[in-house]
Amino acid sequence: MTPARFTEVTSCYASLRLALVGDFCLDRYLEIDPVRTETSIETGLPVHNVVRVRSQPGAAGTILNNLCALGVGTIWPVGFCGDDGEGFELHRALAAMPGVRLDHFHRTPLRRTFTYCKPLLMHPNQPPQELSRLDSKNWEPTPAVLTGEIWKSLSALRLNVDGVAVMDQVDIPETGVVTTRILPLLGEFPMGDPGTPVIADCRRGLRGYPRVTFKMNAAEFAALIGTEGELSLETAKQAASALAESMQRKVFVTMAAGGILGAAPNGEVEHVPCHPLRGEIDIVGAGDSVTANLTAALAAGATLRESIELANAAASVVIHQLGTTGTASVAQIRELLLP
Repeated sequence: MTPARFTEVTSCYASLRLALVGDFCLDRYLEIDPVRTETSIETGLPVHNVVRVRSQPGAAGTILNNLCALGVGTIWPVGFCGDDGEGFELHRALAAMPGVRLDHFHRTPLRRTFTYCKPLLMHPNQPPQELSRLDSKNWEPTPAVLTGEIWKSLSALRLNVDGVAVMDQVDIPETGVVTTRILPLLGEFPMGDPGTPVIADCRRGLRGYPRVTFKMNAAEFAALIGTEGELSLETAKQAASALAESMQRKVFVTMAAGGILGAAPNGEVEHVPCHPLRGEIDIVGAGDSVTANLTAALAAGATLRESIELANAAASVVIHQLGTTGTASVAQIRELLLP
Protein backbone atom coordinates (compact mmCIF):
# COMPACT_ATOMS: atom_id res chain seq x y z
CA MET A 1 0.00 0.00 0.00
CA THR A 2 1.36 3.40 -0.94
CA PRO A 3 1.30 6.34 1.49
CA ALA A 4 -1.18 8.15 -0.77
CA ARG A 5 -3.54 5.20 -0.85
CA PHE A 6 -3.22 4.71 2.93
CA THR A 7 -4.28 8.31 3.44
CA GLU A 8 -7.09 8.02 0.90
CA VAL A 9 -8.64 5.01 2.65
CA THR A 10 -8.14 6.03 6.29
CA SER A 11 -9.29 9.62 5.71
CA CYS A 12 -12.74 8.18 4.97
CA TYR A 13 -13.09 6.70 8.45
CA ALA A 14 -14.38 9.89 10.06
CA SER A 15 -17.40 9.92 7.74
CA LEU A 16 -18.29 6.22 8.08
CA ARG A 17 -21.51 5.03 9.70
CA LEU A 18 -21.07 1.49 11.03
CA ALA A 19 -23.23 -0.95 12.97
CA LEU A 20 -21.71 -3.45 15.39
CA VAL A 21 -24.03 -6.36 16.12
CA GLY A 22 -23.32 -8.92 18.79
CA ASP A 23 -22.46 -9.83 22.34
CA PHE A 24 -21.03 -6.96 24.35
CA CYS A 25 -19.43 -7.77 27.67
CA LEU A 26 -17.66 -5.93 30.44
CA ASP A 27 -13.94 -6.63 30.71
CA ARG A 28 -13.14 -5.97 34.37
CA TYR A 29 -9.49 -6.08 35.40
CA LEU A 30 -8.58 -6.55 39.08
CA GLU A 31 -4.98 -5.48 39.71
CA ILE A 32 -3.60 -7.37 42.69
CA ASP A 33 -0.52 -6.32 44.65
CA PRO A 34 1.18 -9.59 45.72
CA VAL A 35 3.18 -7.73 48.38
CA ARG A 36 -0.11 -7.01 50.18
CA THR A 37 -1.22 -10.66 50.33
CA GLU A 38 -2.78 -11.54 53.67
CA THR A 39 -4.24 -14.62 55.32
CA SER A 40 -7.91 -14.68 56.21
CA ILE A 41 -8.45 -15.07 59.95
CA GLU A 42 -11.80 -16.77 59.32
CA THR A 43 -10.75 -19.31 56.67
CA GLY A 44 -6.96 -19.43 56.73
CA LEU A 45 -6.96 -18.89 52.96
CA PRO A 46 -4.84 -16.29 51.14
CA VAL A 47 -6.42 -12.85 50.65
CA HIS A 48 -5.50 -11.08 47.40
CA ASN A 49 -5.76 -7.34 47.87
CA VAL A 50 -7.01 -5.50 44.79
CA VAL A 51 -5.33 -2.09 44.51
CA ARG A 52 -6.94 -0.97 41.23
CA VAL A 53 -10.05 -1.88 39.25
CA ARG A 54 -10.42 -0.89 35.61
CA SER A 55 -13.18 -1.77 33.20
CA GLN A 56 -13.71 -1.50 29.46
CA PRO A 57 -16.09 -2.93 26.85
CA GLY A 58 -15.12 -6.46 25.81
CA ALA A 59 -16.15 -9.16 23.28
CA ALA A 60 -18.03 -7.14 20.62
CA GLY A 61 -16.94 -4.16 22.69
CA THR A 62 -13.32 -4.92 21.78
CA ILE A 63 -14.22 -4.42 18.13
CA LEU A 64 -15.92 -1.19 19.16
CA ASN A 65 -12.80 -0.02 21.01
CA ASN A 66 -10.78 -0.57 17.83
CA LEU A 67 -13.31 1.23 15.61
CA CYS A 68 -13.17 4.20 17.98
CA ALA A 69 -9.36 4.11 17.94
CA LEU A 70 -9.54 4.32 14.12
CA GLY A 71 -11.67 7.47 14.40
CA VAL A 72 -14.82 6.04 12.81
CA GLY A 73 -17.40 8.81 12.80
CA THR A 74 -20.61 7.05 13.88
CA ILE A 75 -20.96 3.61 15.45
CA TRP A 76 -24.23 1.99 16.50
CA PRO A 77 -23.78 -0.93 18.93
CA VAL A 78 -26.67 -3.36 18.50
CA GLY A 79 -26.91 -5.56 21.57
CA PHE A 80 -27.89 -5.58 25.22
CA CYS A 81 -26.69 -5.55 28.80
CA GLY A 82 -28.37 -6.33 32.09
CA ASP A 83 -29.98 -3.86 34.45
CA ASP A 84 -27.25 -4.51 37.01
CA GLY A 85 -24.02 -2.95 38.27
CA GLU A 86 -21.94 -4.45 35.49
CA GLY A 87 -24.49 -3.20 32.97
CA PHE A 88 -24.23 0.30 34.45
CA GLU A 89 -20.43 0.20 34.04
CA LEU A 90 -20.66 -1.15 30.49
CA HIS A 91 -23.29 1.37 29.41
CA ARG A 92 -21.31 4.24 30.93
CA ALA A 93 -18.12 3.09 29.20
CA LEU A 94 -19.88 2.83 25.83
CA ALA A 95 -21.52 6.24 26.23
CA ALA A 96 -18.15 7.87 26.88
CA MET A 97 -16.61 6.64 23.62
CA PRO A 98 -16.36 9.06 20.68
CA GLY A 99 -18.85 8.54 17.88
CA VAL A 100 -20.85 5.86 19.72
CA ARG A 101 -24.64 6.14 19.61
CA LEU A 102 -26.65 3.96 21.97
CA ASP A 103 -30.04 4.22 20.26
CA HIS A 104 -29.97 0.45 19.61
CA PHE A 105 -28.18 -0.80 22.74
CA HIS A 106 -30.75 -2.22 25.11
CA ARG A 107 -30.63 -2.36 28.91
CA THR A 108 -32.91 -5.07 30.26
CA PRO A 109 -33.73 -6.81 33.55
CA LEU A 110 -34.26 -10.00 31.53
CA ARG A 111 -30.51 -10.60 31.13
CA ARG A 112 -27.44 -10.38 33.29
CA THR A 113 -24.49 -8.47 31.90
CA PHE A 114 -21.96 -10.74 30.20
CA THR A 115 -18.73 -10.13 32.18
CA TYR A 116 -15.13 -11.30 31.99
CA CYS A 117 -13.46 -10.60 35.34
CA LYS A 118 -9.68 -10.86 34.98
CA PRO A 119 -7.51 -10.89 38.14
CA LEU A 120 -3.94 -9.74 37.43
CA LEU A 121 -0.90 -10.07 39.68
CA MET A 122 1.12 -6.89 39.27
CA HIS A 123 4.82 -7.58 39.78
CA PRO A 124 7.24 -4.61 39.59
CA ASN A 125 9.00 -4.29 36.21
CA GLN A 126 7.25 -7.39 34.85
CA PRO A 127 4.24 -7.97 32.59
CA PRO A 128 0.98 -8.60 34.49
CA GLN A 129 0.35 -12.23 35.43
CA GLU A 130 -3.26 -13.22 34.66
CA LEU A 131 -4.93 -15.59 37.10
CA SER A 132 -7.99 -17.76 36.44
CA ARG A 133 -10.78 -15.66 34.93
CA LEU A 134 -14.20 -15.30 36.56
CA ASP A 135 -17.00 -15.19 33.97
CA SER A 136 -20.67 -14.20 34.24
CA LYS A 137 -22.86 -15.39 31.36
CA ASN A 138 -26.46 -16.08 30.40
CA TRP A 139 -27.29 -19.77 30.21
CA GLU A 140 -30.94 -19.60 29.15
CA PRO A 141 -32.26 -18.61 25.67
CA THR A 142 -32.58 -14.90 24.95
CA PRO A 143 -36.21 -13.86 25.63
CA ALA A 144 -38.30 -13.39 22.49
CA VAL A 145 -39.25 -9.86 23.47
CA LEU A 146 -35.59 -8.85 23.58
CA THR A 147 -34.84 -10.58 20.28
CA GLY A 148 -37.74 -8.58 18.86
CA GLU A 149 -36.06 -5.34 19.94
CA ILE A 150 -32.82 -6.40 18.24
CA TRP A 151 -34.82 -7.23 15.11
CA LYS A 152 -36.35 -3.74 15.12
CA SER A 153 -32.92 -2.16 15.56
CA LEU A 154 -31.43 -4.01 12.60
CA SER A 155 -34.43 -3.19 10.46
CA ALA A 156 -34.05 0.51 11.30
CA LEU A 157 -30.33 0.50 10.47
CA ARG A 158 -30.49 -1.60 7.30
CA LEU A 159 -30.40 1.32 4.86
CA ASN A 160 -28.47 3.75 7.03
CA VAL A 161 -25.01 2.26 7.51
CA ASP A 162 -21.88 1.87 5.39
CA GLY A 163 -20.74 -1.38 6.99
CA VAL A 164 -21.59 -3.95 9.66
CA ALA A 165 -19.42 -6.03 11.98
CA VAL A 166 -20.93 -9.07 13.71
CA MET A 167 -19.44 -10.70 16.81
CA ASP A 168 -21.26 -13.83 18.02
CA GLN A 169 -19.36 -14.50 21.25
CA VAL A 170 -21.60 -16.83 23.28
CA ASP A 171 -20.76 -20.50 23.82
CA ILE A 172 -24.35 -21.75 23.84
CA PRO A 173 -26.49 -21.03 20.76
CA GLU A 174 -29.58 -18.82 21.21
CA THR A 175 -28.31 -17.26 24.48
CA GLY A 176 -26.86 -14.11 22.90
CA VAL A 177 -27.78 -11.42 20.40
CA VAL A 178 -27.36 -13.36 17.13
CA THR A 179 -30.17 -15.92 17.34
CA THR A 180 -31.82 -17.88 14.54
CA ARG A 181 -34.42 -15.12 14.22
CA ILE A 182 -31.71 -12.48 13.77
CA LEU A 183 -29.41 -14.43 11.41
CA PRO A 184 -31.45 -13.89 8.21
CA LEU A 185 -31.43 -10.11 8.73
CA LEU A 186 -27.63 -10.08 8.48
CA GLY A 187 -27.92 -11.14 4.85
CA GLU A 188 -30.44 -8.43 3.99
CA PHE A 189 -28.18 -5.39 4.01
CA PRO A 190 -27.79 -3.84 0.54
CA MET A 191 -25.28 -5.79 -1.52
CA GLY A 192 -23.58 -5.17 -4.83
CA ASP A 193 -20.73 -2.90 -5.80
CA PRO A 194 -20.74 -0.67 -3.90
CA GLY A 195 -22.72 -2.37 -1.16
CA THR A 196 -22.74 -2.68 2.60
CA PRO A 197 -20.02 -5.07 3.76
CA VAL A 198 -21.16 -7.34 6.59
CA ILE A 199 -18.22 -9.06 8.29
CA ALA A 200 -19.20 -11.89 10.63
CA ASP A 201 -17.19 -13.76 13.27
CA CYS A 202 -18.63 -16.49 15.51
CA ARG A 203 -16.70 -18.39 18.13
CA ARG A 204 -18.86 -21.48 17.49
CA GLY A 205 -18.12 -21.33 13.76
CA LEU A 206 -20.01 -19.74 10.88
CA ARG A 207 -21.89 -22.78 9.60
CA GLY A 208 -25.51 -21.82 9.06
CA TYR A 209 -24.79 -18.11 8.58
CA PRO A 210 -26.33 -16.31 5.61
CA ARG A 211 -24.25 -15.02 2.70
CA VAL A 212 -22.08 -12.44 4.42
CA THR A 213 -18.32 -11.93 4.52
CA PHE A 214 -16.82 -14.66 6.68
CA LYS A 215 -13.92 -13.90 9.02
CA MET A 216 -12.53 -16.86 10.99
CA ASN A 217 -9.32 -18.35 12.31
CA ALA A 218 -7.59 -21.31 10.71
CA ALA A 219 -9.12 -23.91 13.05
CA GLU A 220 -12.63 -22.56 12.46
CA PHE A 221 -12.01 -22.52 8.74
CA ALA A 222 -10.79 -26.13 8.73
CA ALA A 223 -13.88 -27.21 10.67
CA LEU A 224 -16.16 -25.32 8.29
CA ILE A 225 -14.76 -26.99 5.18
CA GLY A 226 -14.56 -30.40 6.87
CA THR A 227 -10.79 -30.77 6.98
CA GLU A 228 -8.93 -32.32 9.89
CA GLY A 229 -5.49 -31.16 10.95
CA GLU A 230 -3.48 -28.14 9.96
CA LEU A 231 -4.04 -26.69 6.50
CA SER A 232 -1.14 -25.84 4.23
CA LEU A 233 -1.16 -22.31 2.85
CA GLU A 234 -1.81 -23.54 -0.68
CA THR A 235 -4.70 -25.75 0.43
CA ALA A 236 -6.16 -22.89 2.45
CA LYS A 237 -5.94 -20.56 -0.56
CA GLN A 238 -7.79 -23.02 -2.79
CA ALA A 239 -10.47 -23.72 -0.19
CA ALA A 240 -10.98 -20.03 0.63
CA SER A 241 -11.31 -19.19 -3.05
CA ALA A 242 -13.88 -21.95 -3.56
CA LEU A 243 -15.88 -20.79 -0.54
CA ALA A 244 -15.81 -17.15 -1.67
CA GLU A 245 -16.99 -18.16 -5.15
CA SER A 246 -19.81 -20.34 -3.83
CA MET A 247 -21.06 -17.66 -1.43
CA GLN A 248 -20.32 -14.68 -3.70
CA ARG A 249 -18.80 -12.94 -0.69
CA LYS A 250 -15.27 -12.30 0.53
CA VAL A 251 -13.64 -14.74 2.96
CA PHE A 252 -10.89 -13.93 5.46
CA VAL A 253 -8.83 -16.43 7.46
CA THR A 254 -6.48 -15.39 10.26
CA MET A 255 -3.57 -17.79 10.53
CA ALA A 256 -1.79 -16.58 13.71
CA ALA A 257 1.94 -16.48 12.92
CA GLY A 258 1.05 -17.27 9.30
CA GLY A 259 -0.60 -13.88 8.73
CA ILE A 260 -3.99 -13.31 7.08
CA LEU A 261 -5.50 -14.90 3.98
CA GLY A 262 -8.31 -13.37 1.95
CA ALA A 263 -10.31 -14.49 -1.07
CA ALA A 264 -12.88 -12.74 -3.26
CA PRO A 265 -15.68 -14.17 -5.43
CA ASN A 266 -13.86 -13.14 -8.63
CA GLY A 267 -11.04 -15.58 -7.90
CA GLU A 268 -8.63 -13.06 -6.34
CA VAL A 269 -6.65 -14.52 -3.44
CA GLU A 270 -4.27 -12.54 -1.25
CA HIS A 271 -2.00 -13.58 1.61
CA VAL A 272 -0.11 -11.15 3.83
CA PRO A 273 2.49 -12.59 6.26
CA CYS A 274 2.47 -11.38 9.85
CA HIS A 275 4.86 -8.66 10.99
CA PRO A 276 8.00 -9.71 12.94
CA LEU A 277 7.63 -9.82 16.71
CA ARG A 278 9.07 -6.83 18.56
CA GLY A 279 9.08 -8.24 22.09
CA GLU A 280 6.73 -10.10 24.43
CA ILE A 281 3.17 -10.49 23.16
CA ASP A 282 -0.40 -11.04 24.38
CA ILE A 283 -2.70 -12.28 21.61
CA VAL A 284 -5.98 -11.40 23.38
CA GLY A 285 -8.00 -9.07 21.17
CA ALA A 286 -5.95 -9.57 18.02
CA GLY A 287 -8.81 -11.19 16.11
CA ASP A 288 -11.21 -8.43 17.11
CA SER A 289 -8.79 -5.79 15.87
CA VAL A 290 -8.74 -7.64 12.54
CA THR A 291 -12.55 -7.59 12.36
CA ALA A 292 -12.67 -3.86 13.13
CA ASN A 293 -10.07 -2.97 10.55
CA LEU A 294 -11.53 -5.18 7.83
CA THR A 295 -14.95 -3.61 8.39
CA ALA A 296 -13.69 -0.02 8.33
CA ALA A 297 -11.36 -0.59 5.39
CA LEU A 298 -13.92 -2.35 3.20
CA ALA A 299 -16.58 0.25 4.04
CA ALA A 300 -14.05 2.93 3.01
CA GLY A 301 -13.47 1.28 -0.36
CA ALA A 302 -10.22 -0.61 0.28
CA THR A 303 -9.31 -3.49 -1.99
CA LEU A 304 -9.00 -7.05 -0.75
CA ARG A 305 -5.24 -6.77 -0.28
CA GLU A 306 -5.37 -3.27 1.21
CA SER A 307 -7.90 -4.35 3.82
CA ILE A 308 -5.72 -7.33 4.78
CA GLU A 309 -2.60 -5.16 5.04
CA LEU A 310 -4.36 -2.72 7.35
CA ALA A 311 -5.86 -5.47 9.53
CA ASN A 312 -2.58 -7.36 9.70
CA ALA A 313 -0.68 -4.29 10.89
CA ALA A 314 -3.37 -3.50 13.45
CA ALA A 315 -3.15 -7.01 14.90
CA SER A 316 0.61 -6.64 15.24
CA VAL A 317 0.16 -3.39 17.16
CA VAL A 318 -2.42 -4.97 19.47
CA ILE A 319 -0.52 -8.13 20.43
CA HIS A 320 2.37 -6.05 21.75
CA GLN A 321 0.10 -4.40 24.36
CA LEU A 322 0.36 -6.44 27.56
CA GLY A 323 -2.14 -6.73 30.41
CA THR A 324 -5.04 -5.29 28.45
CA THR A 325 -7.15 -5.94 25.38
CA GLY A 326 -5.49 -3.42 23.12
CA THR A 327 -6.37 -1.22 20.17
CA ALA A 328 -4.55 0.21 17.16
CA SER A 329 -4.90 3.78 15.93
CA VAL A 330 -4.42 4.96 12.35
CA ALA A 331 -1.13 6.58 13.40
CA GLN A 332 0.15 3.33 14.95
CA ILE A 333 -0.85 1.33 11.87
CA ARG A 334 0.81 3.85 9.58
CA GLU A 335 4.02 3.72 11.58
CA LEU A 336 4.20 -0.06 11.21
CA LEU A 337 2.89 -0.36 7.67
CA LEU A 338 4.74 2.60 6.15
CA PRO A 339 7.99 2.93 8.16
